[in-house]
Amino acid sequence: MPEGHTIHRLARRHARLLGGHHVSADSPQGRFEDGAALLDGRQLAATDAWGKHLFHRYDDLWLHVHLGLYGKFRDGSLPAPLPRGALRLRLLGGGHWLELRGPTACEVLTDEERTLVLGRLGPDPLRRRPDVDAFVARVLRSRAPIATLLMDQSVVAGVGNIYRAEVLFRQRLDPFRPGREHDSAVLHAVWDDLVVLLRAGVRAGRIVTTLPADRERPAGRPLRVDAHYVYGRSELPCRICGTPVVDAQIAARRLFWCPVCQA
Repeated sequence: MPEGHTIHRLARRHARLLGGHHVSADSPQGRFEDGAALLDGRQLAATDAWGKHLFHRYDDLWLHVHLGLYGKFRDGSLPAPLPRGALRLRLLGGGHWLELRGPTACEVLTDEERTLVLGRLGPDPLRRRPDVDAFVARVLRSRAPIATLLMDQSVVAGVGNIYRAEVLFRQRLDPFRPGREHDSAVLHAVWDDLVVLLRAGVRAGRIVTTLPADRERPAGRPLRVDAHYVYGRSELPCRICGTPVVDAQIAARRLFWCPVCQA
């Protein structure tokens, strides 16, 4: 599933391609015909992202998209290719086309309905002036493992399985320790590290969490094999202590950690 940095990049890209232009909207698949009809002919006034949720503003309406596990956007310069397959939404405008396939959510919302969606989400580390105190307070109230809480979008929005595993390793935290057993200074450090990692993800368009000194190839663009400390590295040696990385299911996703560095 795309993590928060990807959605923020999409919001910026869509604003560059279609922002300020009136769009032609349709749903070749047919599952979003009514919504596309509401957007057709309107001007894309702004785009926005909160966690894993993407928004387009058209006058007094919002297009809301959550990509989920299978959703994907494609774009290009006009003329647009002929629609093929399960194409949920197509937008044309400003000399560009945009296609959306397979999202978990694709809907048109009023201001009030968008507010309700946002009200279910925790603070987003990529937003301006995010409420870090709300994140800390929510974790300190919970008996759930910190690894579970970091995947809860009502606690912190935009963190997915990779960022979860990597920030816990970088902060040397036991993923199974209950949230309430951490102190606020530790949680503020987790938040600050998430801000660093997510911003780097927006800039690079990929998730790289390792420091150059901890990579097999310290110089140059990080290779995929060097990108992460623990994620996807089960049974491989920890980059810091050499202990084999382990994994287990937690919060319905596969978590990776070092049993020594994160003891």
